[in-house]
Formats: sequence, C-alpha cells, structure tokens
Amino acid sequence: MVKTLITCDCLGTQTIDAEALSEATGCEVRPACSALCTTQIDRAAEALTQGDTIFCCTQEGAVFESLAEELGVAAPPLLDLRDRAGWSDDPAPKLAKMSALTAEALLTAAPEKTMDVVSDGLCLILGAPEVALPAAEALKDHLGVTVLLPEGAEIPDTRAYDVLTGQLRRAKGALGQFEVVIDALRMVNPAGRGPLTLTEPRDGGVSECDILLDLRGATPLFPAHEKREGYLRADPGHAAAVSAAVLAASHLTGTFEKVLHVRMEPLLCAHSRAEQTGCTRCLDLCPTGAITPAGEHVIVDPMICAGCGACSAACPSGAITYDAPPVDEIMRRVQTLAQAYLKAGGTAPRLLAHDAHGSEMIRLAARHGAGLPADLIPLELPKLGAFGHAQIVTALGAGFASVSLLPGPGFERDAVEAQVALARAIGGDTAVHLLEPADPDAMTDVLYGEEAPAPVAQPVRPMGTQRQITRLAARALHPGTEVLNLPTGAPYGAVLVDQDACTLCLSCVSLCPSGALGDNPDRPELRFQEDACLQCGLCANICPEDAIALEPRLDLTQAALSQRVLKEEEPFPCIECGTLFGVKSTIERITEKLSSHAMFAGDKLRMIQMCDDCRVNAQFHAEDNPFAGKDRPRPRTTDDYLSKRRDH
Repeated sequence: MVKTLITCDCLGTQTIDAEALSEATGCEVRPACSALCTTQIDRAAEALTQGDTIFCCTQEGAVFESLAEELGVAAPPLLDLRDRAGWSDDPAPKLAKMSALTAEALLTAAPEKTMDVVSDGLCLILGAPEVALPAAEALKDHLGVTVLLPEGAEIPDTRAYDVLTGQLRRAKGALGQFEVVIDALRMVNPAGRGPLTLTEPRDGGVSECDILLDLRGATPLFPAHEKREGYLRADPGHAAAVSAAVLAASHLTGTFEKVLHVRMEPLLCAHSRAEQTGCTRCLDLCPTGAITPAGEHVIVDPMICAGCGACSAACPSGAITYDAPPVDEIMRRVQTLAQAYLKAGGTAPRLLAHDAHGSEMIRLAARHGAGLPADLIPLELPKLGAFGHAQIVTALGAGFASVSLLPGPGFERDAVEAQVALARAIGGDTAVHLLEPADPDAMTDVLYGEEAPAPVAQPVRPMGTQRQITRLAARALHPGTEVLNLPTGAPYGAVLVDQDACTLCLSCVSLCPSGALGDNPDRPELRFQEDACLQCGLCANICPEDAIALEPRLDLTQAALSQRVLKEEEPFPCIECGTLFGVKSTIERITEKLSSHAMFAGDKLRMIQMCDDCRVNAQFHAEDNPFAGKDRPRPRTTDDYLSKRRDH
C-alpha cells in the first residue's frame, strides 16, 4: 500500500515541492501545510483516521501522538525533513536529500529484543556516616535500605534501616542482581538494653541487592561505571550530586526492559583453541567488562553490556554482531540512502553517521545556524561504535563520496579510531573523517568546508557477511588494484611461512578456527585461503618452529578466494611396501640423528622408514617383539584330570 506523507513548511520557513517529492519517492505527498501542529491540526486528525501516513515533523511528535490517542488510532511514524534537510543555508536543491530520507523512513525496522529486569528496591549505600546516613533517611520510605559504614564508625540508634560495618572486598552484577563481598563484617545485634551492639567480625560475608549507591568518593567499583545500570555514584562533597543520586535511586524499583544489544554465535569465535589464545579484540575493547572468556569462545553478560557496539565492529568472524538494530539493517539503510539520493538526480552525496548527541547538534544548527549542506545525508544510530569499517566502506562503495562520524561525549575513542584508521586504509584517507566539533557552528563549518573526493564510478550494493561486503565494496573502490596494505591488527591478511623452518607438522591446521589453513590428505602440503583468514594469530602462537608470521592486507584478486600452497615437500615411500607417508626431509633428518643411538641399532632404525602398517608388522615379527607375551598355557583335557587322579 502506498504511504502518504504529511508535510509542513513550518510557517513558510522551508520549501517542499510535494509533486516532485511524490514522483521521486512513489509516496502520496499532499500539498504542504503551514501550521500542522496548531491551526491546521484538523488536517492531522483527518490523515490519522485514514492510516498509512508518515508525519514529516518530529518536533511536535508528542502532539500527534496525543491526537492519535484521542482518536483511538495508532501513533503515526515521524520523519524529520525540516532539521535534517529543509532548514539549510545551502542554496542547492534539497529534493534528492528529502527523497533519500523518505526512502530510509519507509524501511521496516526489526523489533528490539529485550529481557525483563526486576528490582525489588533493595539498596546498599556505601559511604561515611555523615553522608550515607542522611541518604538512608531520605530513601528508607521508598526502598529497602542497608548502609555499609567503615569499620569503627558509630552506629545510629535506629531500626528504620539496616546498618553494617566492614570493608568492601569486591562487587559484581548490575541492576537487580548485585552481589558484594564484605570483610570484617559486623551486623547490628537488636537484642538487649542500652546502645545497639554489633556481632563479632567475620570475613567473606556475601550480600545481594538491587541498587548500589556509592557515596565513598573513592575509586569506582566498576569499569565504565557510568554505564553500569543500578550503580549510582556521587562525590560526597558535592551536595547536589548526592541529592541527584538519591533521587535516581528512589525510582529504580519495578520491572525494567533491558535491551539485548548483541547476538553471539560461539562456534564462529576465534578466541582460543587447545588452550592457545588467539583473537582478543572484543575483550580488549569492552569498556564495561561484559565480555569474558569461556573456553574456546567468549560470552557476553547482557546485564552488564551497555551496547557501545565496539565488539561487533571489531569482531573478525561475526561471532559477535550488533543486534539493536541488526548489522544487516544498518547496511540496508546505508545502501537505501545512497540509491534513493542518486535516483532522485543527486550526485556525490556525503554521509554523516551520528548518535542522539549528533541529532541535537543538527537540530541546533538548523534552528540557529547554517543547517546541514544539501549533499550531506545524516544517519542516526543508537550507538556509533557499531558503525565500523565494514559499514563505512559499504557506504563508499554504495556511492557516497565521503563518510563522517560524529560521536557523542564519552565515546569509546580507541575502538572508533581503530575502525576509522582501517576504513581509511581501505576506502581512502580523504574519504573518511572523525569529527569532534565543540558546538553546532563548528560542526557546520567543517561540513561546509569539506572537499570530498569523487565517489565511486559504479556504485555497488553487495549482500552477505561484513567481510564479504567489505571485500566487494573495496574492489569497486579500487578497480585494478590487487592488494591493499592495512594497519596492524586488521582482520584481513595473509599467513607467511618460513620455508626453511616449517616442518609441515600441521599444528596450525588443526587449530585454525576459520579453515583458512588446510592440508592435503594425499601429499605433505600446507594450504591457505586468504579470504577466510581472520588474523587471529592462533597459527603463529601454536607453531613449534616459530615459522609463521601474519601480514595485514586485503587481497582484492580472485586468488584470495581459492586455496594456494604455502609449503610442500616430497612424501617418503615406505621401504617395505612403497606406500607414501610423512615428509621425506623429516624422515631423513630423524633417521640421520638417530643412526648413532644405541636404542636404534640394527633393524630398529629401518622401522622409522616404514609406514604404520609395516612398522607394526616388523615389530610383531622381531625377536624382542613388544607385543609378545608368555606362551599361552596348554588347555587341560580329561586325560589331564584322570592322570592327576591316578597319581594320587
């Protein structure tokens, strides 16, 4: 069914060509209103009752949602054409940009996957008495409060909340499932007359709670503590911060939805094999510590994961992929934006990937500044860390002349910069930018002043895994180029083998998690398929001869898709039956080294040059046969028994 776009020129402050926009998008675009949210609200009501409409205004989304509730219909989808396209000092036509934004809005988004988190309101307050006890007094009517005071602190004469003394050893968990371990733990003994007394101290006391209110002013209990849900920390010397933390804690009761940010495929993980560590990219990047090793793969604690997306962008195998929204949905949005812009007559678009902070910068720039250039298409994402090198290269291959990333405050700098560096190596230094403007005006100055390179001549929109899409987009960006050199740590590359050191033991083959390294069952060979190599380093770590090295690069030729021989030798023919087995140079070297050894005198040395079957046969017929035992006893017969009976 054809969608209907309800547009508004916002009191004539932007120009919308409804007829041209309808022709470019295939939607029904009605003549633009001028004050849809106020004097022309009746048009909004009429459109809502007809259904299948998109309101091109996000500023007054609450008004339209309230109107839909009054009419008993579903709230309409919202599309921001004004701040992202209409309000701009760029005199160039905005039709192509509006068409691209509309095409993106028409895509079906996957629903978020969530899990329920239950908090019963059990709160543990940490801190000195002068700040922790007033916080407990403020929260005792709203939460189940326990206060942990330092050893030797004076105990208040109250049973309105629980009081403990001791030293916190460690804490783990998140909202609804915190667990703390306390040493020198002493609890209030409520019995007896006079001042409250404490129990005898004991170490290793375990306590569980739903909320942790940390007012110690010491080192945070968790890495990236601001992203740990349920953990509230404030400077005890800053009264306003303490009050804000107390207020926030009072609201953390009930059932909450926790978004499941990433999806795991453990069988694809290249973390380790046979107790040898390989890829640790996600472990090195995770700011919250949500990712931990679990044997040969890693696991993600969904309660701790803050959804920054760095693990998904860095994972070479696809074992961890972002799922809020899914990676393939992000790819589809990028390709749709480019395709719709070019189809509407635009040329050389630029892409600006940003998060919620970037949306606010764009809104302020549109209302109070120059707005965005007409050829710059914004793409809002929940977390910018998930927009890695694969997505950037995909955008360049789809027809964008350049890609700029606008992260918000507190972004994971190391992770984003690593992905930008890799994208520049593949897509070009001048085509990828990381922006960190101080204000909206500085942002627009950079965007208007950018001189983007020419876009790809023949845009491509490949499908498949991130690795496959990256490779195909890179081939479109670099026609005629065979190999691209990549920075250290890149997930693409070759395996280099020292021909003199390699003994073809094939330990590397048995551990390779992606099947990039293989053998030949008929001949002593080490084979390699570069397209499958994750550069995890397991082969180099396990090699007993240190004969393997890694070379980060991206081979764009068809040779990368097929196996090639890295090392081969002549097989050795069995001296008894002629069957080929083992490596000739290895057998000859072992024979030479053991020729003077006393234990291999005579025919025993020849056994090294035999295949398995002949070696067993030779050992069986040898005088010192290791399989030989004592002679079997003769079976006893009736005559034996009768003879024994006669003897007695």
